[in-house]
Amino acid sequence: MRNEKLIFSTLQQILHHINIGIHVIDKKGITILYNEAMAKLEGIERSEVMNKPILDIFPSLDEDSSTLITAMKIGRIIEQRKQTYSNYKGKSITTINTTIPLFDGENRLGAVEIAEDVTKIKELSEQVIDLQDQLITKKFKGQSITKSITKRLYTFDDIVGSSDPLKKAINLAKKASKTTSSVLIYGETGTGKELFSQSIHNESNRRSKPFIAQNCAALPETLLEGILFGTSKGGFTGAIDRPGLFEQANGGTLLLDEINSMGILLQSKLLRALQEGYIRRVGGLKDIPIDVKIIATMNENPKDAIKEGRLRKDLYYRIGVLSIEIPKLSDRKNDMKLLCDCFIKKYNKKFHKDVWMISDSTLEIFKQYEWPGNVRELQNKIESAMNMIADDEHVLKKEYFSHFFEDTHYFNRKANSEYDWILKNMNKNKSLPEVMAEIEEELITVKLSETDFNISKTAKLLNIKRQTLQHKIKKYDIKSK
Repeated sequence: MRNEKLIFSTLQQILHHINIGIHVIDKKGITILYNEAMAKLEGIERSEVMNKPILDIFPSLDEDSSTLITAMKIGRIIEQRKQTYSNYKGKSITTINTTIPLFDGENRLGAVEIAEDVTKIKELSEQVIDLQDQLITKKFKGQSITKSITKRLYTFDDIVGSSDPLKKAINLAKKASKTTSSVLIYGETGTGKELFSQSIHNESNRRSKPFIAQNCAALPETLLEGILFGTSKGGFTGAIDRPGLFEQANGGTLLLDEINSMGILLQSKLLRALQEGYIRRVGGLKDIPIDVKIIATMNENPKDAIKEGRLRKDLYYRIGVLSIEIPKLSDRKNDMKLLCDCFIKKYNKKFHKDVWMISDSTLEIFKQYEWPGNVRELQNKIESAMNMIADDEHVLKKEYFSHFFEDTHYFNRKANSEYDWILKNMNKNKSLPEVMAEIEEELITVKLSETDFNISKTAKLLNIKRQTLQHKIKKYDIKSK
C-alpha cells in the first residue's frame, strides 16, 4: 500500500513538472487531471478547470469537435490531430494533440490528452502565407512592387567555381531548367542547394512566375499539410478559407527543402497531388488544378533516406526524374581561392573595408581542412575575419582565423592522425577503463566538431546508433560550441 502511494505521488509530480500539456477527463467529461504545462498553454489557472465539465471551460468546442470526448466515445487513439479552439476567456489556442481513451477492461473510464502548443508557429506561418499572397497578387497582376520587398533570385552566374564536380552539377541544373519535370537536388548542408534551385527557376520559362520555398523540417506535419495544400472553412475547428503554397506558386516553382523531413503520410498525399495534377484543400471537397514545377532538396543521399524509411521510394521516383548532386567543398578545393575572393569582395562592400586577398599560407591550410559546413562555413569564417582585420590591413592572414583553428583542434589533428593524437595525449597513468573512457570522449568530441554537432552524421561516422551517441554525449557532458 505504501509503495502504491509512493508511485502515485511520484507520477503526480512528474506530470505536473514536465513541459508537455496533459489533460485527463473522466467518462462524464469532468477534468480529473490538468498539469501546469497545459494550464500555461491554455492560459487558465488549474483551479478553474479541475473537477469541471470540459465543455464549460472551452465553449468553442462541442462533443464532436473535442478530441478528448471523441476519443473517449469511439474508443480509439487520435494521433497528431490539429485543434484550434478558444477558452472561456476568448483566448484562441492551436495545439497538436494525441488523445488516448482510458479503459478498465471493457469499461470506459475517460481519456487523456497530450498536447503540444503550436499557436505561435501557426500564427507566424499564416502571416507569412498571407503576406506572400499579397506580394504575389501585386507582382503578378501588373501592379508595382517596391524593391525592398522583392526577393532577388540567384542565377547560374552567381555560382562561384570551376572545378569539374561543380561544372557537372551546373550542366545538369541548366538542363533541368528547360523541362517541366520535377528536380531533386541533394548535397551536404551548406553546399548551395537553394542557390541551384533559384538558378533553375530563373533560367526557366517560369521565371516571370512565383518562386516559393518551404522548409519541410520547420513545421509539424499537421501544420505543413495546411500550408502546402491550403485550408477550407469548416475542415477543422478554427479553419478558414486560405490558399496553400501550391495555389500561390501556380505557374511557377515550389521548392520543398529538406523533403526527407516530411512525414511519410504527407509524402503520400504529395505524391498523389503530383501524379494527378490536382490538390484538395484540407477539409475541402473541390479538386483544384495546379501547374507547379517541384524542386525538392535533401541534405543526404536519397538512397540512404529510402533505406532508413525517411523517404518513400515511389515519391523519390516521382521527384527524382532529374537528380543533381551538389559536391561538398572538400571535393572542389581548387575553387577555394575563387570563393574566398568572392566573399572578401562581398564583405569589403558591406563593412567598408579594403582587403585585397587571403594569404597563400592560410589558403593552403584551408585546403587541408575538411569543411563539414561546406561553403556556408567558409563564408562565415571569412565574414568573422573581415570583422577582425584592422582598417589599414589588406591581407587576411592566419592570425585572423586563430579562433577557427582553436575551435576545430585543427593543428593537433593535422600534426598526426586523429587517433595518433588521442593516444599521444592521453594520461597513461590512469586505469584501463579510465583511459578507454578518455579516448571515447575525445573521439566523440572530434567527430561532433567535424559535423557541426549533427547527431545523425556523427553517429554514422562512429558507426553507432543515435540513441547510443546521445547517451554518451550526456555521460561525458559534451557541449556544442
